Formats: sequence, structure tokens, C-alpha cells
Amino acid sequence: MRKASGLRTLEAALIRSGLGPVAGVDEAGRGPCAGPLVVAACLLAPKAYDKLAGLDDSKKLTEPVREELYPIITRLSLAWNVVVIPSWEIDSIGIHVANIEGMRRAVAGLGQTPGYVLTDGFRVPGIPAPSLPVIGGDAAAACIAAASILAKVTRDRMMVELDARFPGYGFASHKGYNTPDHIAALNRLGPSDEHRRSWRNVREAAGLRPVATVAEEADAVLAGEVDPMMSEEFQVVRPDSRVATGATHAR
Repeated sequence: MRKASGLRTLEAALIRSGLGPVAGVDEAGRGPCAGPLVVAACLLAPKAYDKLAGLDDSKKLTEPVREELYPIITRLSLAWNVVVIPSWEIDSIGIHVANIEGMRRAVAGLGQTPGYVLTDGFRVPGIPAPSLPVIGGDAAAACIAAASILAKVTRDRMMVELDARFPGYGFASHKGYNTPDHIAALNRLGPSDEHRRSWRNVREAAGLRPVATVAEEADAVLAGEVDPMMSEEFQVVRPDSRVATGATHAR
């Protein structure tokens, strides 16, 4: 690859050392207060295809460029997999755990076992292959850049679909991020089923107490300091601490 030749340096070194094929893993949707977390894993072929010369961090690419690269990546990669973690699961296990679990699932579902895995930013325990966290990986390794595009395009498309299901929030434009327009709509309409109840601004819009307060009171119950059968306060905590509401979250 001409433009992206530098992005293949780390992968090429691993392959020359007998550690290939190399898979990259990245996510989209870690920061938004609404919508799913999407994690992708991509196993690129060692060949540097000219059609993938435009690979870069998905956030640096325009939407049309990402959409153009998406089918090329899926066609030319040795294997790829995209995992979607819904908002109710993020609320249940926390965003960081959801991210790590999503990366594990994405690699496990590749259909071809990688010799090495490059992850974007932090170490991911439990991956069935040697792995290395790469700071700013989506701008440093082609396989991570490809995974970032797969994740970003998938999530953006999902948010456009959610915009039709939940009109008024503007999901198609801001994709669930905390823009002024989104916050105004959230405060005006209240949270939808796709909003993450563990996010402070969503809880405030729903009239719920901060998660930290609920967690402290739950710890008190577990420590035996509060009798849940006798305490009126506990009866208030229980409905507030629900993180999954609506039929779409029933599991």
C-alpha cells in the first residue's frame, strides 16, 4: 500500500517473525449515551492491496470514504467479524467490561484463528492468541484501522435505523453522542429504550439518582448495615437501580 505502507510495518514484522496472520480489533460507540457498542475484528491478508491504500483511523475519514472502504475490507480480508453489545448489556456490566468482552467475542468469531492480535489502546485478557495493545492503534496498524471502519460503519447504520424507530432525538445526525441537540432532546423527551441508564446525564433526565449513590446503598445492604426488608430507603433504591426498561430489553 502506498499511503498506508506505514500502517503495515508492525504487522509485517510480526508475520516475518512467524506470528501471523495478524488480526486487529477496535470499537465504535464507547462514549455515546445512547445506542450500542460495536466491536470489530479484522484479519487482513499479507498482500498490500492498492484498493486498501486509503485505510486510516475511521474518525479521520469522511462518511462516504468509510462507506466506500467497508465492502472492500469485507471482500479482501481473510476473515472479519462484528459484534454488537446493546445498551442494556452495557448498563448491566459497565462500558469497559463490555468493551473487553466485545473484543473477545469478535476475535473468537473470526472463523480463522489469528497468530497474533493487535488491540487498540489497552490489553484485552482472555483472547486465545498472543496480543499487544497499540496506543492510537487505528492510526498505526492497518488491521486495526480496518476493524475501526467496520465497527464505525456498522454502528452509524444502526443509529440511522434507530432514528426512524425513535423520532425526535436526532440519532441519525449525532449517532448518540452528547451533542447540545441530543442533550436538549433527551431533557425534552426523556430517555428512550436505547439510552444507557448508567450514564449520569441519562439518569438525571429520567429523574433517577446517580449510580454511585445506588451502589453505595447496595453495598450497605450486602454488608448487613441495612435490612432490605425493613428499610423504606431500600424500597426506593430498587426501582431506581434498574438499568433495562422496555420490552426491547427483555432477555
